[in-house]
Amino acid sequence: MSAPSVGRTAAQAPGIDELLERVRAGYERVGAQEAYDAAQAGEALLVDIRYAALRERDGLIPGALVVERNELEWRLDPRGSHRLPEATGHDLRVVVVCDEGYASSLAAESLHRLGLRRATDLVGGFQAWRAAGLPVTTRAVGTAAPGVPGGQPTPGGQ
Repeated sequence: MSAPSVGRTAAQAPGIDELLERVRAGYERVGAQEAYDAAQAGEALLVDIRYAALRERDGLIPGALVVERNELEWRLDPRGSHRLPEATGHDLRVVVVCDEGYASSLAAESLHRLGLRRATDLVGGFQAWRAAGLPVTTRAVGTAAPGVPGGQPTPGGQ
């Protein structure tokens, strides 16, 4: 038995390319240099949602908060019971970073639905950041475990 549809048949549902186009039309995306400058000025929080294998393979953006995609909304909802200290309010400017700038678009749109209207994502993702010659580092000793910044419990006790 399949779940009931919500207003659209499968034939009417957008494909992923159309969905990305619609989502991205709802906010202004940022390039690597703009994201770097905003983070350096303390005007934006960079949030890396890449999974651990990609972070281990390619490195990290210094100062970026690591929150794996499946925990993003729990961690950044300013009213949420599992929010991070960095989730200071709905006016927070968040720049979501994935590997190539696709998953981050959908993640930014999800943050918009939580009221984080200044959320955006990095065009081209981490790969664009690295190609621009911006700082990248390997994980430092003592860094919080991936997906559990600050050692806080995850939703559902995971």
